Amino acid sequence: MRSAVDISEVALLDVIRSLAFVGDLAMGQPTDHSPRAAWMAGQLAKTAGADDDICRQSTAVALMRWSGCTANAPEFAQLFGDDVGGRKALLAIQSAGSGFRAGTDRKGSAFLSLSRIHCEVSGDIGVQLGLDEATQFALRHLFESYDGTGAPGGLRGEQIPVSVYLASLAGDLEIFNRLYGLEQACKLIDQRADVLYPRELAEPLIAHAAQWLAALDDDPTLCGPCSLDAAFTGRTTSLEILAHVIDLKLPWMTGYSRQVAELSRSAALVLGLDAAGQQRAYRAALIHGIGRASVPNMIWNTPGRLAASAWERARLVPYWTGRAARQIGSLADDAEIASYAYERQDGSGYFREAKARNIPVEGRILAAAAALAALRCERPWRDAFADNAAESLLTAEVGAGRYDAEVVHALLDRHRRAPAHIAAKPAGGLLSERERDVLRWISHGASNKTVAQKLSISPSTVRTHVESVFRKLECSTRAAATLKATQLGLL
Repeated sequence: MRSAVDISEVALLDVIRSLAFVGDLAMGQPTDHSPRAAWMAGQLAKTAGADDDICRQSTAVALMRWSGCTANAPEFAQLFGDDVGGRKALLAIQSAGSGFRAGTDRKGSAFLSLSRIHCEVSGDIGVQLGLDEATQFALRHLFESYDGTGAPGGLRGEQIPVSVYLASLAGDLEIFNRLYGLEQACKLIDQRADVLYPRELAEPLIAHAAQWLAALDDDPTLCGPCSLDAAFTGRTTSLEILAHVIDLKLPWMTGYSRQVAELSRSAALVLGLDAAGQQRAYRAALIHGIGRASVPNMIWNTPGRLAASAWERARLVPYWTGRAARQIGSLADDAEIASYAYERQDGSGYFREAKARNIPVEGRILAAAAALAALRCERPWRDAFADNAAESLLTAEVGAGRYDAEVVHALLDRHRRAPAHIAAKPAGGLLSERERDVLRWISHGASNKTVAQKLSISPSTVRTHVESVFRKLECSTRAAATLKATQLGLL
């Protein structure tokens, strides 16, 4: 059997495209927003006389501009209620400065704190993807402004990477043109010149805006003249990073996608699927939560029965995951299988309401594995079920005709035994046992006070452990610590 590294190694551009898709959903944007902005950022870089490295960096930064969205979703939800709708409204603000800053002016230090979380995680994603240091630095300073009023570092002028300016300009044009038309979009960009970005870059964008937007309209799939492939040809990365970023949106889902993937792969092995089938089951499980970014956290955190309108948004999660298949290249087949995660044998699932004969075996494996993993995890509205109770509940669902009996038998048979192998080896003695206990709780969104109560220690001791964890993981936010810890196998 091939190692986890082998079966999760995929084209770098396809992972970045997937991160862009998740980011666009989280920002309330059309799912082609970031790819369109990335192509225009690259065109603007060429027009400005930039070299190939800057062109590639600008394309990557524009594609990954919203990659930190899942990281600060809990904080956005606290401030705005609807984190998806709140972000969408901020991007639509017609202001001479940052709409993000203008929309949070009355919320204390929200602009700085939200930017810090977003940028730290975006930069760490860049590290894990193996992007160059210049791109990593740009991703850590996405919301800086030319006049020095941005965040998180208050950089100004030439201190800010040109790729940040190019990504910001292209993103503004794409959004404002769609919302207000080309003439008003150009006026708004002109107003922001020398505030958010330098005028010498804004002017060529305005001059070429009509031409570039027309080119995008003529090549809507970005597979022809507007293709982004050349910027990342031949490079690969691990798919697990995408799963970890997806799960950041909801602290109580930390590590969930990885658990589902391990369960799916194990069941596929017991069922006798070939190497390709095991790979599909594993990869589909890693990315089955892509569409979750489209639903506000306030819906996911609802303790009781969802209202009809909220439930309808939740039902569309696998639909959006399936839609992702159309623009993420080599992951298309995996995303299509991932969209069956909530289908049921008797047709009671969603979004297709497909029945057994129409659900691929990898989809049936994923559905059962996702259900088992969910039962074993704590949720805001219930405690985690013990293993025996979770298995009994899943077996009862088989009796009701909702899950494939053979799949569930294989899943539980493998689950009762030791896993075949651990995909990510924990990073030795990097953290003490107590630090890992504290990290585990804060990664699930617990406050220092709550952690103190759970571990029977004082809040000041918790604070000391948190500071130590942050120092050892070289981060300053809960989200960044969670992302690094999951990637290192510490959670």
